[in-house]
Amino acid sequence: MYLGRIVAIGMTPQGKAAAMYRVSSRSFPNREAVLVNNQISILPRAGFESDLRKNPYISYNCVRLAGEWAVATNGSQTDPIVEKIAMGFPPRDAISLGLLAMDYEKDSLDTPRIVAAVSNKRPVGYLGIIRKDALLVREFTLVPGEIRYLSTYEKNRPCDDQVATGFAAPCVNCAAQYVVDGGIFVEFTNPVTSAAALASEDGFDLAVKVL
Repeated sequence: MYLGRIVAIGMTPQGKAAAMYRVSSRSFPNREAVLVNNQISILPRAGFESDLRKNPYISYNCVRLAGEWAVATNGSQTDPIVEKIAMGFPPRDAISLGLLAMDYEKDSLDTPRIVAAVSNKRPVGYLGIIRKDALLVREFTLVPGEIRYLSTYEKNRPCDDQVATGFAAPCVNCAAQYVVDGGIFVEFTNPVTSAAALASEDGFDLAVKVL
């Protein structure tokens, strides 16, 4: 099944919260997640920079941190959401305002914008989406061994059905790999690259996976 871009929130059996992002793409597969200065960006691979002239939405910061929160998204909404959290906005409000301000992507598919956020202090996470027909943001209680996900296509609403058990990621690199081919994610096609934030004693560890 092709879901497009995917965000996920989960908690390891050891009680560590994780936020993950996966690029799945049929049109622009020549991209990679790059970790620089404690944030992760999606960029065209070397030699494919001209893809930006075809679609301006394919490059953006996908994972950033703000205090106790890690935020993962599929577009440039990452930055305003993180900035609002840093200003003291509750995560639900920051996600809602950021999505409303940016709106869905005005490409040929009206691609939705999606968001995942988790705390390293509380077992709480958020999933949010803005589609052409809706803005939806939900808070979830994180449960050890569970993972919840949301995608741009097909699985495009934060709901109780999009949850899987058996989530285990002993390290942040393992979390980045899991959203590619672990558990239920192995069923979803066209993976390109992924990124993850995993709670640690000092905040969050970050990692990328380039396929």
